Amino acid sequence: MKYHRAFHRSAVLAVLLLAASVSSAQKKELVEALSYDGLQEIKVKGIDMAYALPGATLSGYKQVMIDPVNVLFAKNWKPQETGSRRDLSTNDVERIRSNVAKLVHDTFIDELKKGGYTVAAAPGPDVLEVRPGIINLYVTAPDTMSAGRSRTYTTSAGEMTLVAELADSVTGQVIVRVLDRYRARDTGNFRMSSSVDNANEARTAALSWAKILRDGLDKAKDIGSN
Repeated sequence: MKYHRAFHRSAVLAVLLLAASVSSAQKKELVEALSYDGLQEIKVKGIDMAYALPGATLSGYKQVMIDPVNVLFAKNWKPQETGSRRDLSTNDVERIRSNVAKLVHDTFIDELKKGGYTVAAAPGPDVLEVRPGIINLYVTAPDTMSAGRSRTYTTSAGEMTLVAELADSVTGQVIVRVLDRYRARDTGNFRMSSSVDNANEARTAALSWAKILRDGLDKAKDIGSN
């Protein structure tokens, strides 16, 4: 079982890495990565790309198990301190990564609990495993919280993309795989940015994704026929 789960987590990471490197001109490669194991394209409101196992259903799942969140930064992101040309330290970059991972993970759990779903700690016959990952994370104004730091004025706090799988927790069979890009709202006016702005935008994105998942479980429809 441990090998089985590790294999599928590796497959998810492979999709994340490929998706992170794909440009709009290479959408074919991205589609192939998201559907490589026979999943077929479906339409999910609020999600850019979604693929499902033909004939699959979420109706038997009453509990969810949320895996740790993988986070990959955008290739063109330059990790520099806000208001400075100095690169962020390795610790600062890792702190941003771990904060985003925890925020997304906790937001999913909180939203599903609100819907009455039990968050399981182990696989089970009625447990849906959620494997979330964040790619192309671009933080416009990283805030190191250091003394004497300056502020940066921006119109947006950045962007990130969700790649996630919903799988049967016992067999590891992937039921749904999705990709959705979130861009922070562009106000059109310069505003002072900080770690608070970044956290709020990440929370907004995570909450929208969590609500879509909760809605799908609530409806418990045969997603393969949508």
